[in-house]
Amino acid sequence: MKRISVAFLILCVYFVPAAWGQKFRCLARDNWTEFHTIDMARYNPCETVLNVDNVGTLTVLWTYTTSQKVYATPAVVSGVVYIGSFDHKFYALSAKTGTRLGSYQSGNVMGSPAVANGVVYVNANGLYALNTKTGALLWSDATVMGFSSPAVANGVVYVGSNDNNVYALNASTGAALWNYATGWIVSSSPAVADGVVYVGSNTPNVYALNASTGALLWSYTTGGAVESSPAVANGVVYVGSDDRNVYALNAGTGTLLWSFATGDAVQSSSPAVVNGVVYVGSLDGNVYALNATTGALLWSYATGNGVESSPAVANGVVYVGSGNGDVYALNAETGTVLWSYATGGQVRSSPAVVNGVVYVGSFDGKVYAFGLQ
Repeated sequence: MKRISVAFLILCVYFVPAAWGQKFRCLARDNWTEFHTIDMARYNPCETVLNVDNVGTLTVLWTYTTSQKVYATPAVVSGVVYIGSFDHKFYALSAKTGTRLGSYQSGNVMGSPAVANGVVYVNANGLYALNTKTGALLWSDATVMGFSSPAVANGVVYVGSNDNNVYALNASTGAALWNYATGWIVSSSPAVADGVVYVGSNTPNVYALNASTGALLWSYTTGGAVESSPAVANGVVYVGSDDRNVYALNAGTGTLLWSFATGDAVQSSSPAVVNGVVYVGSLDGNVYALNATTGALLWSYATGNGVESSPAVANGVVYVGSGNGDVYALNAETGTVLWSYATGGQVRSSPAVVNGVVYVGSFDGKVYAFGLQ
């Protein structure tokens, strides 16, 4: 039997209290692993560097220039930024310096990659699984195409496709486990919670599928295509639709709890759900904060152009991009602008916030890293 040192036992005792335990969990989660992050709600509870008091002094730490627009959302894991471009390349960049560590020739990258167990999965007109250390191709699936960002849970990759299907693939081998045909394009990115896959389709439905079998549990029909990706929190599914509404649905039954009407489509923007508040953008140019229980409007902020970027929330600040080319930091409680930066193109990429740095792409072809000087 392997001997356990006294020092190790003492260390374990010190990690029992709640505060220490939270810090220990945050050390393990101090990344932005995929579009939704682990909590399926675009929220980083571990961010402690940036806050409402200092975010106004954000500055450009570095930029990396690709040869085409950057629509994709970054994943940030273990000091590496993973992001793709319309230049048909997928990049690994140093999170500290922006130096290119490697690249992989692919198709257009429109969604966010997912990183799990030393593998990065990216939908680039074909689903690719690459070794994070070497960039070597482990497997690929040419049937998966489009905008949908993969989600990884329990050794399975879930992703939507332009061929009208939702796919579940073995994360290690790429072997097909099941597919569900929606009848129309699936550009929505799946959210996986409690053994259920939630995803939208242009049909225009929101679907709840058994994560193990792909069996339909329920569907809810909206009045327009559901390109927004669902967020799941506290037994509720939050999602936008091209019919100009944000919906809150019971996660177990699909029953409508409330809806909120915006001034235009809630298209690519997916909700972030934090501390009882839903943050979401609309093509009407506004970022909205809604009461998660009732759908009541708490505040809105007008950016002046359509918001397809999905908000990211960390430590009391909402980060989001706009079609006007700006990236914003808003006070999560009031909607007050704390900081903004004008890039050279539309910002449809959704920010990732890790260790005091905000990472986002722009149609000007650049990947940006903003932090404190």
